[in-house]
Amino acid sequence: MNTTPAAVSFLLPATSLWRREVIRFVRQRSRVIGALGTPVVFWLLIGSGLRDSFRSPTADGAQASMSFLEYSFPGTLVLIVLFTAIFSTISIIEDRREGFLQAVIAAPVRRTAIVLGKVLGSTTLAVAQALLFLMLAPLSGIPLTAGSVLALMGLLVIVAMGLSALGFLIAWPMDSTQGFHAIMNLFLMPMWLLSGAFFPASGASRWLAWVMAANPLTYAVAGVRHALYLGRENAATAPSPTVSIAVTIAFAAAMIFLAGRAAAAKG
Repeated sequence: MNTTPAAVSFLLPATSLWRREVIRFVRQRSRVIGALGTPVVFWLLIGSGLRDSFRSPTADGAQASMSFLEYSFPGTLVLIVLFTAIFSTISIIEDRREGFLQAVIAAPVRRTAIVLGKVLGSTTLAVAQALLFLMLAPLSGIPLTAGSVLALMGLLVIVAMGLSALGFLIAWPMDSTQGFHAIMNLFLMPMWLLSGAFFPASGASRWLAWVMAANPLTYAVAGVRHALYLGRENAATAPSPTVSIAVTIAFAAAMIFLAGRAAAAKG
């Protein structure tokens, strides 16, 4: 297969940055523990504590017997992706402080290649860790099938790309990791909490339900839930699979576009 010089000049820096992100993450064990361990502990402790007191509503409004451990499993998968995106995109601030990012920007490299390399690296790590957590699905009462795993993998890639691009968009203009963590605590974590991962919109007040409906992460969590229950009735009410996938794809595309614009506008 013939590869044009333009394609090589774009793909080579992107793949190099992707490889660097993966190697850096694996070598820093604290990031692995933080991105995977924290959501797992959160899921086990909170899920087990509320296991007997939580009831998820069905589509017809009746109360279904679903433990919080099972209900919160899809949201924890998305939380792992979110945490990985946060830890991965912090490297942008570190690279700027160490001078590496300035060297990459000064090189004859397209800014979109930088965005692609960072986003793909974060996506690879996020999906890999989410799949490790997926092995605990039977403990929550969710039986896995080959079809559900494949559907989930495809959806997680889209979710991870969107959240990684969002993290890139936030981290790119910053020069302080403390500022990034402040944004995370103020914006990203509430975004996850109001996604239907922690409680269903049907049990929230009207204004909060509208906020959850406007939250793009709500549709990511709903899509993950539909993928896990592929071919079976989903006990928890959520946006339809078509709407969930469409909104998730649109969110990922918008974030990647905006990240590219931000990288092109400011070095």
